[in-house]
Parts: sequence; C-alpha cells; structure tokens
Amino acid sequence: MEVLQSTVAPVEGKVRRSVPSLPAIMPDRLKTSKTLAEKAVKSRKVFSVQGPYPVIRAALWARGWVERRLPNLVKRVPRCLGDEEEDGDDDREDEGKKEENLDDMYDFMSRLVRNETTYFYWTVRRDYIDCRFLQSDQMTNHYANSGAFTTKVGLCVNLRNLRWFDAADPDTFFPRCYRLGAEDEKHAFKEDFRRTACTSLLQHVVETSKCKQDGVKDLNDGHQQFVAPRIINLALHVCEEFLGVLEHSDIDVTVGTPPSVGEGRWEEFLQDYYKVVHEGALIRGSSAFVERCQAMLIRLQEVCPQLDTDGLHNIWIIKPGIMCMNRLDEILAFVESDRAPNKESKWVIQKYLERPLLVHGTKFDLRQWFLVTDWNPLTVWFYMECYLRFSTQPYSTKSLDSSVHLCNNSVQKHFQPSCYRHPEIPEDNMWSCSQFKAFLQRQGLGEKWEAVVVPGMQKAVVRALQTAQDVVEPRKTSFELYGADFMLGRDLRPWLLEINSSPTMACSTTVTARLCPAVQLDTLRVVLDRRTDPSAYTGGFQMIYKQAAVEVPQYKGVYLLVEGASMRQSRPPLHRKIVTSNPHLKILSSSDTSSEGDETAHHKSGQRSSKVSSSLRSGKENQTSGEKKRQLTRTSPKRGGKVRAEGHIASSVRRFSCSSTSEQPLLVHIEPKKKTMCLGLNLGAKGETLVPTSLSFPLRPHRSTLSCRSQPNPGQRVHILRSSLPQTMCKPRYYTSTRVFPPLQGPLPILEVLSLRPNVVNKTTSRLSENSTKP
Repeated sequence: MEVLQSTVAPVEGKVRRSVPSLPAIMPDRLKTSKTLAEKAVKSRKVFSVQGPYPVIRAALWARGWVERRLPNLVKRVPRCLGDEEEDGDDDREDEGKKEENLDDMYDFMSRLVRNETTYFYWTVRRDYIDCRFLQSDQMTNHYANSGAFTTKVGLCVNLRNLRWFDAADPDTFFPRCYRLGAEDEKHAFKEDFRRTACTSLLQHVVETSKCKQDGVKDLNDGHQQFVAPRIINLALHVCEEFLGVLEHSDIDVTVGTPPSVGEGRWEEFLQDYYKVVHEGALIRGSSAFVERCQAMLIRLQEVCPQLDTDGLHNIWIIKPGIMCMNRLDEILAFVESDRAPNKESKWVIQKYLERPLLVHGTKFDLRQWFLVTDWNPLTVWFYMECYLRFSTQPYSTKSLDSSVHLCNNSVQKHFQPSCYRHPEIPEDNMWSCSQFKAFLQRQGLGEKWEAVVVPGMQKAVVRALQTAQDVVEPRKTSFELYGADFMLGRDLRPWLLEINSSPTMACSTTVTARLCPAVQLDTLRVVLDRRTDPSAYTGGFQMIYKQAAVEVPQYKGVYLLVEGASMRQSRPPLHRKIVTSNPHLKILSSSDTSSEGDETAHHKSGQRSSKVSSSLRSGKENQTSGEKKRQLTRTSPKRGGKVRAEGHIASSVRRFSCSSTSEQPLLVHIEPKKKTMCLGLNLGAKGETLVPTSLSFPLRPHRSTLSCRSQPNPGQRVHILRSSLPQTMCKPRYYTSTRVFPPLQGPLPILEVLSLRPNVVNKTTSRLSENSTKP
C-alpha cells in the first residue's frame, strides 16, 4: 500500500519532537484525522494543554476534542514574591520525564488546527494565559487575582475580614498569622509571642505539678537550674491585663500611658522562660501558684480558641522557606537580615500547632481538593476523598528539624524513614482517607470523621473563599481546582494551613496514582459534561455551597459630576463720609438749545447731584479731553500740575465708571482730605494746591443700567461755577453721615473738571496733598 509522507514544515511551538517532518500515516487514518479535525473545529472543540497532564489530554480526546499545541513557554518569574504560589508538594520534574508518547495521528491533527482558536485551556500557571484577551466562550482552568487566598500573605490578610461575610472567628480554624515586613504587624507579633510565653508558662506550671511534687526535693542536685517565682507573677499579671483589654477595661488608658511591663522586664522574663521550657530549669515554689494558674487558664480558654494547640514551647513557623523557630530575637534577626525590596509582602509567620493529632506518634496533614466553577454566585465543589502525608521522623517539639514538622512530599522524599517509626506507617508516607477512617474506627472515633472533620474542612474552605470574593475576577467560563492543606487537633477539629493553586497531580505513590487521575476526570465531568447536561455524573465532587446571585452594576468608567451654583460673598454695606455742597455754589445751565422744562429738570437733577457729585465718576472722558486741556491751560500757571491733575481726575473717574450702576444705591463718600489728595496737586516749592473752580456734569440719555460704556451726550451739560470766595469759604465744611441715598432715576451725571486754580487752604492740607501725590 502506498504510504504518504508529510512534507509540512514543523509548526512553531512544537516542543516534543525534534524531527522536522511527520511520520508516515496510512491514507485511511489520514482521512479520518482530517474528518475529526474539521468536526472539532465546527464544534469548537479545540483545546490546549501546557504541562504534563496525560489524563486531561486523553479525556478530551475521548470526547472528540483536538489539541492545538502551545509554543514552548518559558516559565516566568512572578513580579513580586507571593503574588503567585503553586503547590509546594509538586513533583514537576518526575512528571516531565513520564510524559506520554502520543499517537502520530494526534500530532497530525494538531497541525491541522494550529491556526484555529483554542476553546479550552489547561495550564500549570495562571499567568500563561491572559484572561483579559479571551472570548466569552473560551474556557481556562484559572481565575485572575486568585492569589488573594492561594498565597500565604493573601490568606493571612483576607481572613481578617471574615466578620464582614460570616459570623465566625478565623482563630477557630486558622492559626494566628502576621506579616513580619509590616511594622504594625511585627509589633503585634511581638506582643502575641510574649503573651503566648506567659500562657505557656502557666500551662507548664500546671502540667509539671502533676508529675513533680516540689522543687525543694531537687535542691541537692547541683546541676539543676532554678528560676525565681517572680516570672509566674508577671505571667499572671499579663494574662489578667489581656482579659481586661478584651472586656474594654482599658478604655480610659491614653496612648501616652507607658506599658505596665517595660522592655527590660520582658527581656529578663523571656530569658527565664527559655531556661524553664527549653532547658528544663525549675521554678522555686511553683506549687503555690498551681491553683491560680489553673483558674487563669480556665478564663483564657473561653476567649482563646487556640490555647490547647499552642503548647509549651512557643514554636512559630516562618514562610516561605518553612522554618520552625521558638526564640523572639532569632525570628526578628532573621527577617531583618533580608534586604529584599518586597519584604513587606514576603515574610509571614504563623503559630505552629504544637499539639496535633498523631498517628502512631507521627505527625501528618491532609490534602483536600475543591473546585470553584463560579464566583458570582460563588459555587464550590468539594471532593469526597483526600489523602494523608506523614513525616519520616517521630514527632517531638524538642527538635525543630524539617523532617519532624514538615509533611510535604517534596520535603520528606529527601529523608529516610526513622527506624523508630511505627511499622503501620507506609514507606511512601501516604494514607488514603479510607485507611485513616479505619484507624479512627479502631480508636473508637469513627463517627468523628463525618461529624467533625469533613464539616470543619468544608466550612473553612467556604469562609476563605468568601473573604476573597471581592478580589477575584468572576469570569463565567473559567474554573479552578485547588488543594487545601489541613491539620487535625487532638479533638479532630481541622485547622486550615494554606490553599494551593495548581495542586500536584504526580502519581508518586500508590495513593496518588489512584486519586490524582480520578480527580482530573471528575473535574472535566463538572466543567464540561454538566454544562450540556445538568444531571451528568460528577464523580467524587459534591456541591457544598452555591451563593445567591448578586446583581453587579455595569462598570462605566470613572465619571465624577459636581452639580451646584457658584456662591459669591456679599459685600458689607458701606458707611462713608459725605460732604455737603457749599451754599454759595450756583447751578446754572450752560446749554443754549435746551428748553425751559429741560433746564428746570436739569437744575433739579443738579441740585440732587450736588450732594453726590464726588461719588458719581465715569471713565468716558474722551469726548471732552481737548476742552479740559484748554481750560486747564488757562487756569493753571504750571504745565506739570495740569497734566498730573488730569491724570488723577481721569483715573478716579475711570475707576468709578465701571463699578456704579443705576440699580444700586449711590453712596456719597467725599472727604476733604481725600478730595484734596484726588484733585489737589503740588505746584512747586510754594506748596500751592489746585482746587477746582468749575465742575461740569454731562447728563447722558437713559440707557440700560448695566451699560457702563455708553457715551454721554455732550449737548446737555450743567455747570457748577465757583466764583471768587472769601478765604474762609475756601475751607471746606463737612459733616459725617451714614445715610444711604436711593438710586437716581434717569440719566447719570458724569463729573468733569473744567478749570483749576491754585489755592492755599492751610499748611496741613497742603502737606497732605504733597505727600499723597508722591509716587
């Protein structure tokens, strides 16, 4: 039979094969491949898998999907340590070596769809695919911003907001946790460490009293260390003060009040505490404090849900790096030695559970899977099977070695199992939940699994997701599988340690070889089969929580609008001084063409304006500027005085013309000194002053009250002639008044100075005029 050899060049991104051409494919299989590829494209069944997931590939192929190979993606380093966190129990290297040898037909089908759109993504890391550029019908196995609960920092911070989502206390299922990079949280950790040392000391006194009678019996032992009983008094005082704070008895304590225990006393107390707990020193006369310590522990038990698991040695675990430490100065020095710029979001310290449930004297933790298929409404699927991971060494708080306290398979695979370990603990350090339930049944605790362990894990998972619901982007066609790590207390109450994205699917043991493929297949049943058939079989997944849908308003961008009217500050009423007109001044009409009635009207207007003539100024003097200059030339003996007088008069008139209207009350505000400063000019060494002898009020026609630029009618003019007056009459007579004149009706007069003559009123006035005219 003729064999067809493909000559198609290798597509970009092909990572598995180094041969640039496809192997020989039988014609019938070639035809079948083309048919399947065309059908998959029409049905939108094109998928892409990044990473060694043979179970996912095989399951999708069986459903009629065709793989579009992704290019060889280089693993990108997260922008900030802690932003992205994968499973710490991952064996990617072993999985990569076991990658399946795919059939040649699937290779050819992958080439046929290399230019098609991918509708299903399954990747190891969420940053390989940017969800912002995906279409609404493209599925991916990650949610954006899920680091709010899959990182140690995110889970530590977000669980503190649980009270806004559920009536629960995170201290009942999540060990106390602090960010050592933040100054406020570092201070809170120091207080917590010192207070835990006090409670641990009280527990030590109570527990040692049961197996020892009194320290006097050991006085003959020269190697035994003793500590003064004052540390017990200090521990009782601190615990009493802590209970008072919880009862708000410190409400009257100011910020500046010094603490009851200073830094020096704390340092001395911790050193004695280390000797007693870590080195086995005895406390003199401790038996006298047993009852008081027991009573205090009972009171603390009501408000401290983690008191039973705190233990005696005050052990804390630092992440990342996962190291156990039990001395405050060593912990702070370790963090301070790090000079990384992202230290605030890097180092997290968590209280270690010193009294966990043990299986044959060996510590273990549980890996529990759960699946989120929607964030609005929040939909959570809980896998009904889990597995246990054991440490290789017997449990002890006297040693802080990782082989004793860390149960991750990636850590324990580097240690040999201890010869002192119980023979029922398997060599691969794993149990299935069925084996663990059988163990509990033998211990008489079989009913605790369904009554305490499983409900406690489910509640912890849902509460952790609720606190991050506002942060994670709720994409409808996305889903994600998570792996949560739990420890059990002696009362079998589960404690959440962390949540991992992209949990390991390595078949490294007989337990994971059965469970990991099963959870992958059941995940596809939930996210694919159930989309078309709501009653489809979902395997080991069970929906444990579905939130009521919440209406989310459509985001329209940042749009700020401020509505309202501008406010102007009102001016206070002006109270100015007025000057009455000289009774000897005469008001005459100088218009030869005006009628008798007009002359009478202008005469009355002149009389009324004579009281306010100095306050009614206008800037429209351009039409009479030539006439003023001629009159000033005939009157004034000096050229400089005329120009300066004209400048002062024009400026004062111009200032008033644009500010006065006929609708506002007109205020007369002329003072002799101000008038002299405005109109009087120093003429030389004699100190003479120019005083107006003739004033003109051109009356413009009545126009809009807001028109300040209307030109006056030069045809109508009223002259105020000032004849030769006695010296006593030259001295202005005035009085002050706060009277406000009503607005004038009709045309407004414009003040014009027609002539000036020198006049010496008195030396004081002359000096004032001279000073006012100086620049």
